[in-house]
Amino acid sequence: MSFVRAPEAGDTSAGPPSPPSSGAVPALFAPFQVRRVTFRNRVVVSPMCQYCAADGHAVTWHFAHHGRFSLSGVGGALVEASGVTREGRITPGCLGIYTDSHIDGLRRIVAIYHDQQIPIGIQLAHSGRKGSAAVPLDGAAPLAQHDPASAWETVGPSAIPMTPQWPVPRALDEREIGHLIDAFRTAARRAVAAGFDFVEIHGAHGYLVHSFLSPLANARQDSWGGSLGNRMRFALSVAQAVREVIPRDLPLFYRTSSVDGLEGGATIADNVALAQELKVRGVDVIDCSSGGITGPSGRAAQPPSPGYLVPYAREIRRDAQVATMAVGLIIEPHQANEIIASGSADLVALGRQLLEDPNFVYHAARALAHPQPFSVLPRSYAFFLERRRIT
Repeated sequence: MSFVRAPEAGDTSAGPPSPPSSGAVPALFAPFQVRRVTFRNRVVVSPMCQYCAADGHAVTWHFAHHGRFSLSGVGGALVEASGVTREGRITPGCLGIYTDSHIDGLRRIVAIYHDQQIPIGIQLAHSGRKGSAAVPLDGAAPLAQHDPASAWETVGPSAIPMTPQWPVPRALDEREIGHLIDAFRTAARRAVAAGFDFVEIHGAHGYLVHSFLSPLANARQDSWGGSLGNRMRFALSVAQAVREVIPRDLPLFYRTSSVDGLEGGATIADNVALAQELKVRGVDVIDCSSGGITGPSGRAAQPPSPGYLVPYAREIRRDAQVATMAVGLIIEPHQANEIIASGSADLVALGRQLLEDPNFVYHAARALAHPQPFSVLPRSYAFFLERRRIT
């Protein structure tokens, strides 16, 4: 496919590239290469949970949801958090990648994007102590409170609940930790079998990988807790396991909560150190979110506002010398373009803004005076729109 090409000699995408130079094509529309994959522009569909899977399997809704974005001109996309074990799902409606039977449905999503020559990745996840929850449309409360028959046991680094209202997770022992690392490894193999072009490890939002990093969830006194080096160990072990089984030229992303935003929690300095170590283990892009250790994802010290998480992407990019993806209320074309042009991040991930405006990329091309705005669309759309005359 045209978006995939062999890497040049010695090209391992180590460190972020320089921001694209100014010119006729806006920075947001400059291609970005990481290992063998080239994103034709910098806009990526953020992994958005749809909560409608059937025992972890993709259903018609997922194909329609992703079909909508595949025709929008995006540079890349990520499939929602997919549980590496059945108990690693957030809700009963979450996608899974814990059995081979999930591969066919995921392969159909891959084909939708590949038909438009768009690289597509998947987010590998384990919910940890935040699992066994009702889907958000039904309140997102612990299943143990209102549907005990559907609930399952949650686990974490320590027996510390997310809040006093949530069930106490069972602390994992050494053997179980090893099994979960293996689960990420096996899920990565399935992702490759399904044809994904890159893989993202979900290390944010209070889920299992993040909970090992945060002192607010990890009170262990063994080699998996205590010092920052020990608290990073699970994330680094997962990253190494995944990197070992995916092709060398396949990019690896890692989503992090850049700060917990709470006293005693993980800090931006912790995450810079983590990003440095992840880079050593073959992670190519850090997807910089925040919060979630004791509440909603993306929430930290400050209330959400347009671009409120971009400074974290900029700091991690600068101090860890690794490529980053910015998220968090990126809602306007000039704002998105400036993030790339200023060197704050290498990619921007849009979620709800794309739900509101699936044609954001085309509208951005028009707003930013792209010399060929119709070229961002599939040819069957571009042909007719370019010939439309409005009087």
